[in-house]
Amino acid sequence: MKTLAVATLLFSLTLFGCTENKDSVGKGASVVSTTTKADVRAGKDIAEKQCQACHGLNGGGVAPAIPHLAAQRERYLLASLKEYKDGKRTHAALRDLTKNMSEADMANLAGYFASLPPVVNAAATDVKHSSPYEQGKALAASCAGCHGEDGNSKAAGTPSLAGQQPHYLVAAIQEYHQGDRKTGAMNSVLNNSSKLELENLALYFSSQAPVQRAASSKGDAKAGEPMTAMCGGCHGSLGVSADSATPSLAGQDSQYLVKATKAYKTTRRNWGMQRYVAGLSDKDIDNIAAYYASQQPKAADQTPTSTQELADKCNRCHDQDNPTIAAPKMRGQDRDYLVMALRAYRDDKRESTTMHRMSFAYSNAIIESLASWYASQPAK
Repeated sequence: MKTLAVATLLFSLTLFGCTENKDSVGKGASVVSTTTKADVRAGKDIAEKQCQACHGLNGGGVAPAIPHLAAQRERYLLASLKEYKDGKRTHAALRDLTKNMSEADMANLAGYFASLPPVVNAAATDVKHSSPYEQGKALAASCAGCHGEDGNSKAAGTPSLAGQQPHYLVAAIQEYHQGDRKTGAMNSVLNNSSKLELENLALYFSSQAPVQRAASSKGDAKAGEPMTAMCGGCHGSLGVSADSATPSLAGQDSQYLVKATKAYKTTRRNWGMQRYVAGLSDKDIDNIAAYYASQQPKAADQTPTSTQELADKCNRCHDQDNPTIAAPKMRGQDRDYLVMALRAYRDDKRESTTMHRMSFAYSNAIIESLASWYASQPAK
């Protein structure tokens, strides 16, 4: 298990409907009971009149991003209908559809779709998918000459990338491409890469174990320590950042730290950094760099490095028929719907404290990789 510096990621995902007991914390908490016996025939009548245009009578989404409902867990379907009716989900058409439904109507409709056989997905071949980590490792070959194969550079003045915060790495690469940072070599490397490819690269480097660079030949680390009090508010205690968008400084190359800090006086644009470094002398900057270079680097949370390993965590809820939670089945589900649903939870556009807490730091690369894996699996 390698380490990915993705803040507070807990990969026991419970995608689009996993809910909590009301006695636990958070909004959107509920446990759904299906003690009412569903009238499947009555549910089919409702589906024929109101649902088949999008979900078909066979329960299969008729277009991308429309979920398959066939063979889905009955209590999950019922929980979803109630969430639309109560305004906890924001799809306008479904809120209008459910607002006049009785409890019996919703139970019957959920029972009907749950009774159908799973949708056969022709693309579900149970193939192995490469993870963002694996894809990023392939891209990292173009960076090895300067930054090292594992992101631990040995070149003075060149930063190490191993264990660095992933969102920061993506932002930094984009700044080079846009000309906001003035380094010729970086302006051309990976210039044609997409945002997802850059996320994959960042996840790979952030997962590597950082190695402390050589001690600074300039500056006084002891004198620099009290000057880092303000720095710690963003860059973390002892220079180890806890924010995926803010770089760690601990154990970094001191020459690079000096060069980067001075750049905020000239070419780099960050209001907070520009304001702080404006009052620093060259000696101050040397001392601060010496202090951070002397600190022990550390990568953040341990997380899976393959999509299969990630999915295994999710399956603890989604593969189990647990009567206490309304967790949906995910295998064979529409990929675009899975992407949309997980992004909605990450961005707090769907009510579930648990899901938002678990996914808020997910990059689009992770979301798309996981959604592709589940969509490729045969439905059960």
